[in-house]
Amino acid sequence: MNIKKSLSPITKVKIHYEDKHVVKILSEGLHKMFERDTVIVCIGTDRCIGDALGPLVGTILKNQQCKYPVYGTLKKPIHAVNLKEEMKKINDKHMSSNILAIDACLGEKKHIGSIQIRNAPIFPGKGVGKALPSVGNMSLVGIVDKFTFDDFFPIHNIRLSLVMEMAEVIGKSLMKATEV
Repeated sequence: MNIKKSLSPITKVKIHYEDKHVVKILSEGLHKMFERDTVIVCIGTDRCIGDALGPLVGTILKNQQCKYPVYGTLKKPIHAVNLKEEMKKINDKHMSSNILAIDACLGEKKHIGSIQIRNAPIFPGKGVGKALPSVGNMSLVGIVDKFTFDDFFPIHNIRLSLVMEMAEVIGKSLMKATEV
């Protein structure tokens, strides 16, 4: 199994999306995080392939009729432009809810394709130099490309197949995690 053994206290699970046990491991890690009042917030936009992971996952969950509220889909994305407004609506509607934030992120080249479950919020846009409010009290991120100091926009060169396959794995894992 491709699980990193020395995880930080924030990162609960880290596994590559192609690992043959990925859905089982992610769903087990996620299952423990779900509570009755959990809300799923998928962040990103379909206008940039690398940033489409969140809305793809949100769409998959909506299409599979996830039993938890899901925000952020291809039709109604939550992204840098509307993040503050949408999070205010979500927080007003789901006061004191447990928020699982899902987003694409940049990381080290060797970690491209890994999916991480964290006991911490997401800081959307951080990898591309944006200062946006944090989202959630727990998160799931997919590393879609490497972070470089030279180029804040490597996310525009990512293959759609990578993002789609990661979204499908995350969607399956979340649906399995939320089964009774």
